Amino acid sequence: MSETAIGYVIDHLVSLLAQEVNFLRGVRSEVLCIKLELEALQCFLKYADMKAETERSDCEAGDGVKAWVKQLREVAFQIEDVIDEYTLQLAQSHRRRGFIAYLHEIGRSVVKLQPRIHIASQIHDIKLAVLNIKERSTGKYGFDSTKEGMSIASHEDEHSWYDPRKGALYLQEADVVGIESPRDELVGWLLDKKLQRTVTSVVGMGGLGKTTLAKKVYDSVKEKFDCHAWIAVSQSYRKEELLKGVIKQFSEGNKEPIPKGIDAMDEDELTQQLRKYLQQKRYVVIFDDVWRVHFWGDIEHALLDNQSGGRIVITTRSMEVANFCRISCLVHIHKLQPLPPEMAWKLFCKKTFQFESDQGHCPADLEKLSRNIVERCNGLPLAIVAIAGLLSTKDKRVNEWRKLHDSLHSELESNPYLTSITRILSLSYNDLPYYLKSCFLYIGMYPENYPIRCSRLIRQWIAEGFVKQKKDKTSEEVALEYLTELIHRSLVQVSCVDLDGKVRTCRIHDLLREVILKKMEDASFGHILSGDKSIFRGGLVTRRLSIVNSSYDVLSSTDQISHVRTILSFNSNGIVLENSVQSTLSKNFKLLKVLDFEDGHVDSVHEDIGNLFHLRYLSLRSTRVSMLPRSIGELANLETLDLKKSFVFELPSEIKRLHKLRHLLAYNHDHAMHYGLSARKGIKLENGIGCLEGLHKLYMLDANASGVDRIKELRKLTQLRRLGIEKLKSEDGKILCWSIEEMKHLESLDVRAISEDNIIDLESISSPPQFLQRLYLYGRLNKLPEWITKLENLSRIEIFWSKLEEDPVKSLKNLHNLLELIITHNAYDGEQLQFEKGVFPKLKILKLRNLSGLRCVVIEEGSLQNLENLCIGPSPKLKEVPFGICHLQKLEMLEFYDMSHEFIMSMHSKGEDYEIVQHVPLLLIHYGCDGGEYKTVRLY
Repeated sequence: MSETAIGYVIDHLVSLLAQEVNFLRGVRSEVLCIKLELEALQCFLKYADMKAETERSDCEAGDGVKAWVKQLREVAFQIEDVIDEYTLQLAQSHRRRGFIAYLHEIGRSVVKLQPRIHIASQIHDIKLAVLNIKERSTGKYGFDSTKEGMSIASHEDEHSWYDPRKGALYLQEADVVGIESPRDELVGWLLDKKLQRTVTSVVGMGGLGKTTLAKKVYDSVKEKFDCHAWIAVSQSYRKEELLKGVIKQFSEGNKEPIPKGIDAMDEDELTQQLRKYLQQKRYVVIFDDVWRVHFWGDIEHALLDNQSGGRIVITTRSMEVANFCRISCLVHIHKLQPLPPEMAWKLFCKKTFQFESDQGHCPADLEKLSRNIVERCNGLPLAIVAIAGLLSTKDKRVNEWRKLHDSLHSELESNPYLTSITRILSLSYNDLPYYLKSCFLYIGMYPENYPIRCSRLIRQWIAEGFVKQKKDKTSEEVALEYLTELIHRSLVQVSCVDLDGKVRTCRIHDLLREVILKKMEDASFGHILSGDKSIFRGGLVTRRLSIVNSSYDVLSSTDQISHVRTILSFNSNGIVLENSVQSTLSKNFKLLKVLDFEDGHVDSVHEDIGNLFHLRYLSLRSTRVSMLPRSIGELANLETLDLKKSFVFELPSEIKRLHKLRHLLAYNHDHAMHYGLSARKGIKLENGIGCLEGLHKLYMLDANASGVDRIKELRKLTQLRRLGIEKLKSEDGKILCWSIEEMKHLESLDVRAISEDNIIDLESISSPPQFLQRLYLYGRLNKLPEWITKLENLSRIEIFWSKLEEDPVKSLKNLHNLLELIITHNAYDGEQLQFEKGVFPKLKILKLRNLSGLRCVVIEEGSLQNLENLCIGPSPKLKEVPFGICHLQKLEMLEFYDMSHEFIMSMHSKGEDYEIVQHVPLLLIHYGCDGGEYKTVRLY
């Protein structure tokens, strides 16, 4: 973790001080010296971190390395603190004297020199500390920054440890659970009749059973090939040794002599030897545990495509490794899933009770605790087998089971039966570049089993400074790349995705989270205060706090945590954030960057919040806050202000001073009003919104309360990606169009009229935003604007209360990338909707709701070919199911709301349409009840 801290400091050190250190000669040179020394140390910090983590606790050298790593990390923290405190002093000086006056007085005031003199002294002390640390690293511990080849793997060889993955190579068929289906699928791929070379990649997180599966597949098929080999790759390998291993196994398997002089051959000679050997041979090679994307480049020319049906199998934790082979080969990918609950239970019982008289059966008094333990494993075979092995050695008594159940976290750290779990899971973490390590650890700040909203996580990463800038990409785009890489590395699990594949929520495996928590605490990265565990141990230092259903009293311990950068609150159980605590925060936590009280019991915001100069992320989402203080304008570095579902409907004029603001989210929804235009309430903004030129999201603006001048000012917000505007008057439509034309990056547009009968005039857009993906139109339209048909990237359209006379399907039929179409609440006044052949080829969701005039829906063969979800009703004049519904072969869910008796009866008529209705996987019929709720009949 020192590698992460040092990497962060190197990225920010010079850039944060460059403008100011010029005022004192000598400081800049010392800053650069520190930077160069830290870069030299960084060359082997990954190795040192790993050495400190894995060294035996009774080893004096191991203790020394741990102390050295800790000292280096503390220096990194000290540098970060010096930078942030210095910029804070400068900002406070600007406020007191006025910025213009301050510029005129630079170099002439002794008072103003004091912060620079102070930082010069601190920088000098830090430089000496870094040089001292480096001297100890080379003198006492033998680290040499010129040796870039040092690796984690070399250290693992030095101190062997029990790796349960090796046992997977020798498991009997009867000992394996839950691999039958994936095994048969992989065997089918390997034995198919294709003559071209193919790669089969088995992808999954550590401990999921990739090696076990691959070995069983290998044993099933190897005799059906002319030659075969099993090669363990791991994180560190030499290309020449890899190729030698393949040649030797091919030769040994066919009882042939190993080629003479093979050990002296170089890479090219080995490649030629393999190519010559494989002429006209059908071969299979398993490469187990591949980590590097460039691996395919190391073997693709040696294992030639000889048109005899060569087969290569790769097991890996990385989807990028699996996909990279596609550049020159046909690839099959099997994403290995955790064991389903019953399979997990079967494996646990088989391993825990295998030597009992009643083999493989759990005693009734142990079943509840056993199932809870299995649930914690989340289908991870490695964990199930390891924990079961430990329990098999214990007395079969409830108190023994409960001890493990209640202390699993500590047992994973110390019990020799279980430490292999954390080591194997840690391999994936240790392989991450330093900037991804911080992002990954940050996920541990969220509570267990908490659905993590990806947009929230990404904005917090950016606010923390974890995200590196890339040319021609926004910080959000780079952060999304980071998240995608963590997903591809099988470290983060996807919980929910949009129709277009964008990840909405994510989570991590429970046991992987245990690994994260240990690393977080050891590295002082963050600390979780949960329930009654809300007291700091003496001397504990931390950079981040997560408060989970716990008291806020800890925030009074400013001596220990005044340098905290992040406070996340997950107090949804009634614990109130008192005003006195907020005052303490504002006065004593002046280096805070992230402050998140989402879903918390917060009634107000303290006036002193403006003291938090470094604050970049402030969330009051789903709180009871109704007003922001004027000092909000002092948060000069604020990037995200999330007021969604709060009661803030008017922002102070000082908001215009937040020139770095990127995300302004503020609206509430009255669910009792359902879909009425008054159900959603946006915010009133004062004059000056045009100053917020960095805004990416503005959702949503109350146009009526803010006035037409605010709509005009929107024209200056050229960086907007998402815009929501409500209570728009007809006469303001052209002004809005004028502004939208300047928003070249706009991806989502939500426009709502002031009333259901008020016309939305959007005809005047001559050059629509070409990246627009989502469009929401709430209010009356004379017709759909023609510019909509030019939006090739449009994937979702919602049309409410439009009272269109033209068939909207015909108007939109050329939008071939549309994934979701919602036409609802009398958006269409016509009697028939017709879906012609070829229309909406990618559409997955179609909702036709509250269309009172609709009498007929026609679905021609060849239309809506990928539709999965169809929702209709209430439509009292629609008397029968859509004609041609039988053509929707991919339909998975069919919903009807408050349809007439005749319509329901038509579902029982004979014919093709009857068959599809009766055999759709999920058929829901909703009947209206009092209070606006529905009772539902489910037919499967």
